[in-house]
Amino acid sequence: MGFLDSKVALVTGGSRGIGRAIVAALVAEGAQVALTARASADAERAASEIGERAFGIACDVRSYEQVQSLFGEVERRAGGVDVLVNNAGIGIFAPIDQLDPKDWRAVIETNLNGVFYCCHEAIPMMRKRGGGYIFNISSLAGKNPFAAGTAYNASKFGLNGFSEALMMDVRYDGIRVSYLMPGSVDTAFGKDGDRRGTRDKKGWALQPEDVAEVVMDLLRSPAHALYSRVEMRPSQPPRKGSS
Repeated sequence: MGFLDSKVALVTGGSRGIGRAIVAALVAEGAQVALTARASADAERAASEIGERAFGIACDVRSYEQVQSLFGEVERRAGGVDVLVNNAGIGIFAPIDQLDPKDWRAVIETNLNGVFYCCHEAIPMMRKRGGGYIFNISSLAGKNPFAAGTAYNASKFGLNGFSEALMMDVRYDGIRVSYLMPGSVDTAFGKDGDRRGTRDKKGWALQPEDVAEVVMDLLRSPAHALYSRVEMRPSQPPRKGSS
């Protein structure tokens, strides 16, 4: 069916946007894919729409107990994990004195702690299965700070450093680690219609499928090669000062 026949993948935040595009690409190449969303209805709906090789599980990655339960369920249903895509993420943007501490915690706990929890559970399974691949979906905001982005920038700068260190921890276990840093992607990312989460980019932005294609290209790459960091940006964003 595809080059990922017999492989099992887990994609957090897989019910929409980038995560959903990655799930669809993995399924198309024969993988069995677990996808998560915080609401079980969202996870199950997305899985049913993508196809029979996908199954949905509710999980809030901010909770280590829920992540443990998630991996236990994936192991029970599919035998383990070969590919982990840490895609679940949120963005809340405000000047620091206007940023509610609970929103700071939500961003850090989702975008950084959740990745740690998932890697912590996935790596022993991958070692048992002879190796694997971990993808952490970061952002160009992990190297380019912007006003009102303190929480989001901190989470993505941290994720990039985490990914580099993780790569060194597991490279001799046959586990590859890559982090992807897309710029503007045409998704509904953001909170309550925040300006950075609107879908009004009029075709110039990256599409979720563009990110999914990079994931697939990296999975196809020779096992002896590691593309540890990939930066992605629109080729022709609006010129500064243009409407």
